[in-house]
Amino acid sequence: MTALQMNAELFRELSIIAEDEGLMKKAVKYLKKLTAQKQAMDETEYIMSSPKMVEIIRQGQKDIEEGRGRVVKVEDLWK
Repeated sequence: MTALQMNAELFRELSIIAEDEGLMKKAVKYLKKLTAQKQAMDETEYIMSSPKMVEIIRQGQKDIEEGRGRVVKVEDLWK
C-alpha cells in the first residue's frame, strides 16, 4: 500500500467516526501517542548515528555502574 493509499484509508476511517466526539478523542489520543513514539525513535536513531555520542553514552553508563554518577536537578541543567 502506498503512502497516498494509506492516507486515503486513514481519512475514510476517520470519516466514519467523525460524528462521535468520544471516538474522535480516542483516535487523536492514540495518534499523538504514535507520533511521540516515532519522534523518540527518530531521536534515538540520530543520536546513535554518531560514534562520539555513543561513546559518551557508554562512558556515562560505565560511570553510573561504578558509582561515579551524581544526582542533578533538571532545573539546574541549564544554569
